[in-house]
Amino acid sequence: MAAVFTAAACEHHPGHPEQPARITAVWRRLREDGRFTPIEAAPAELDYLTLRHPREFVLGVEARAFRGEPAGEETPLSRASWPAVLGAAGAVSAAVRHAMAHGAAFAAVRPPGHHASADRAMGFCPVNLVTCAVAQARLAGAERALIVDWDVHHGNGTQDIVAREDATRFVSMHQHPWYPGTGMASERGVGNCFNVPLPPGLSRAQYVAELWAAIEAAGDGWMPDAIFVSAGYDAMAGDPLGGFTLEPEDYATLVARLRDRWPDAPLVGVMEGGYAPERLADGVLATVAAMGGATRKGRGAKGG
Repeated sequence: MAAVFTAAACEHHPGHPEQPARITAVWRRLREDGRFTPIEAAPAELDYLTLRHPREFVLGVEARAFRGEPAGEETPLSRASWPAVLGAAGAVSAAVRHAMAHGAAFAAVRPPGHHASADRAMGFCPVNLVTCAVAQARLAGAERALIVDWDVHHGNGTQDIVAREDATRFVSMHQHPWYPGTGMASERGVGNCFNVPLPPGLSRAQYVAELWAAIEAAGDGWMPDAIFVSAGYDAMAGDPLGGFTLEPEDYATLVARLRDRWPDAPLVGVMEGGYAPERLADGVLATVAAMGGATRKGRGAKGG
């Protein structure tokens, strides 16, 4: 099972809870566990980001980083942020290639991406990585994509990008009312969006059941060629930016169910939120361990 990294992730210092300690805690936990193959990915080229973002937008984010200006609402940047963005994109791209060949991979990256729409950065997210991953896999032949977003915040940017794509289904369970204020069940896109807004403080079992019901609804009569998880861990009990009650083993349960439901679909995890570093590391470890069960011999698909 591959866990993909980029050293540049440590150099992005935005001065808010999305801090370097998040990624260093994850790397340390995965190294200590020893069951996973670490892959140090090369940075992506700028063109990778244009799979989902207009070139002018990407160049604007780069320019703002070099000027030390915010890319958008709650998305401060510095000169070191742009290498971190390209490093994260490279790690996601490597994870897609590995998953297409071997079954599963997890990109342990920052900054996160699911709040970024095609032409707008916000909420700690300069660019949208999971939708770039979908586009890459599609070019490699995985036409139908399922995105499962279990971050405590709605993946509004991801929804904005894919809401008109018949071949993509997007499932998001998130706290409501909460930032960014989107993600009502009535937001259906072209019938491909399945939002599950829930209040804080429910039982773990109820959150897992509600998310799984939405995943089953998304897959009713429809088979994904690849599955992507926007893997945020701020839905765990004790996170300072959320009020859900999930525990690490709940993520393992969800991954196991995804594997059992669609055993032949490559599975790609892309790290999103989670702002208690050690708890984040617990959640990632549980996810990656469960994803390891999806690793298999390649199906003959080519990486993007």
